[in-house]
Amino acid sequence: MKISVIEPLGLSESEIREIAKPITDRGHEIVVYNEKTTDKNILKARVKDSEVIVLANMPLKAEVINSDSKLKMMSIAFTGVDHVELEGLRNKEIAVSNASGYSTESVTELTFGLVFSVLRNIVPLDKNTRSGKTKDGFSQNDLSGKTFGVIGTGLIGASVCKIAKAFGCKVIAYNRSEKEELKSIGVEYVTLNELLSQSDVVSIHIPQTPETKGLIGKEEIKLMKNTAILINVARGPIVDSKALAQALEKGDIKGAGIDVFDKEPPLDLDYGLLKAKNTVLVPHIGFATKEAMVRRAHITFENILSWLDGKQQNIVKY
Repeated sequence: MKISVIEPLGLSESEIREIAKPITDRGHEIVVYNEKTTDKNILKARVKDSEVIVLANMPLKAEVINSDSKLKMMSIAFTGVDHVELEGLRNKEIAVSNASGYSTESVTELTFGLVFSVLRNIVPLDKNTRSGKTKDGFSQNDLSGKTFGVIGTGLIGASVCKIAKAFGCKVIAYNRSEKEELKSIGVEYVTLNELLSQSDVVSIHIPQTPETKGLIGKEEIKLMKNTAILINVARGPIVDSKALAQALEKGDIKGAGIDVFDKEPPLDLDYGLLKAKNTVLVPHIGFATKEAMVRRAHITFENILSWLDGKQQNIVKY
């Protein structure tokens, strides 16, 4: 069986082959491509004659997927799968698995890195210090004692709830279903509007779906306190970036920490949030720690092994 890794996974080829050794030991062939591309013809060549393809967060069109007539399984080395056009596969019975859980710790840690960067003005004060200036003109705020609102209590959102509790926050959450484990440690589930209006920190941890795209728009941002900050480490299109930039400029909310945008970085230099006040922006790094890359690769190839054994795991329904 031919298994093609059609984009880099953040590890060396030797590391990937070591992790995938249980598969090659069974006689299966693994082809690894170490350069990223968006060229459809190159991608078609990479997937050709592959029974299994592996990719991470590279957008993949149905045209490319359907060009591989032998395809039986896709192992997506990422949590979200909205970057892959799966709609055209409904009648082909192709198994799809994701790498759910690989970045829980990494994204949780970045969430609080962004929170503290905004609350303590770490980025501009670093610049001030290096240019012989002081903290004058910059406010400082504790996290302890604040109301921390978590939108989405999946693996990452639940992890964020627990850490926020450890920092001494009142934690409220919005989710389609309530988790007894979180309620038992004092997390209170509320409506989305209640969360937005009550929270000092609003942190987003939901997948991008047709229902969540644009969930936080102009009217939702208006509900937030003018002292509140918004953190988005989930998916960019969940938040209306233009409305957020306008709210920050007008002082309708205090600040924002953003890891995801409505397009993958690099961003155009006229992108609104680049000029917005009191923001800390990073180029989609939440998932990208070395440790997470190793976890991701293990899950990705374990997904293939499980599928080969007729026990598919981390199933993506489409």
